[in-house]
Amino acid sequence: MNRETWLENITDRFLIDHFKAGGYDLLEIRDRLKFSCSFIKGLRGSKNGKAIGVHYHPLASEKGYHEIMIEPSISDSSRAVDILIHEICHALTLGDGHGKLFKRCAISAGLTGKMTATIASDQLKIKINEWVQAMGEYPHAKLTLNDNRKKQSTRLIKVECSCGYNARMSRKWINELGAPICPACEIQMIAKGEEDEGEGE
Repeated sequence: MNRETWLENITDRFLIDHFKAGGYDLLEIRDRLKFSCSFIKGLRGSKNGKAIGVHYHPLASEKGYHEIMIEPSISDSSRAVDILIHEICHALTLGDGHGKLFKRCAISAGLTGKMTATIASDQLKIKINEWVQAMGEYPHAKLTLNDNRKKQSTRLIKVECSCGYNARMSRKWINELGAPICPACEIQMIAKGEEDEGEGE
């Protein structure tokens, strides 16, 4: 089972009834709900670039779908579900943002906290854990764009000849051997200073 199928199954097996108990008919829009695990950092709803879920208005979709995306840095099954619930609340209260209609829906679904960054209430967490136990864990391993591998940085120095020929080389070789001989006019080139920085892994 892939991640999107897992989100679909959680919705169909548990969330339709869960929202119905709170007075919301998810079946009315179910065929237009699309789920994915996608990078969304820096997009709408994220002033600080830390959005972990997003719902896109059907007007943004060529076929009128509610596109719901869960950030790939989320791998905890319970957290993925409560983010999913938050985004479905947006779909059910289209155009309200985090206003009164959204708040009413979110609270009825068991979400709590600041409406722009809800979390599951203790009671909802119990339900979610039961759903996850029945479904199996969210089939996703945490993925981030933060590359912690050590990067090698080399400062390159521009060396020039009066004829116009130029090249770049490291300060180490200039200090040890001096600037190179110009291949065009066979005179020693002049180091112009640290003008560029190149990075390589």
